[in-house]
Amino acid sequence: MKLNTYLVNRLKEVFTEGKWVTGTNFKEQIFDLNWSDAAKKVDDLNSIADITFHINYYVAGVIKVFEGGPLEIRDKFSFDAPPMKSEKAWRNLVEKFISDSEKFIHFVERMTEEELLSNFVDEKYGNYYRNIDLMIEHAYYHLGQILLIKKLIRNGN
Repeated sequence: MKLNTYLVNRLKEVFTEGKWVTGTNFKEQIFDLNWSDAAKKVDDLNSIADITFHINYYVAGVIKVFEGGPLEIRDKFSFDAPPMKSEKAWRNLVEKFISDSEKFIHFVERMTEEELLSNFVDEKYGNYYRNIDLMIEHAYYHLGQILLIKKLIRNGN
């Protein structure tokens, strides 16, 4: 199997189409959620809206690199989500997440093995393959959080 095909399959599993590892994916978990549940804070956990913003922050930032732009994302800004105050704001975030995820997947689908093994922006960041693989792991980590937070919300917490 080609590296890009492997990565595309994994990205689809976690972002838009998957069922294999967790039995679900980001799109499925956020698509039918209403804004008040998405914005709800359970104890000191991040809200689902905050987590969705966080993952999309990285996806959108790497898309800019794929498009030839600079790497401008910084960890310290990755949870700087605007307050979620309406259904429209939540729907906009969900649609942006889905659109950006699909765009990200499309870029990876077109990458050659040589591109995947080349340096990502700077040698200190490793290669594209490593960074895409880390994006997948990071997304699974936060997908697990979303599943737990939804369970807590549905149980009245």
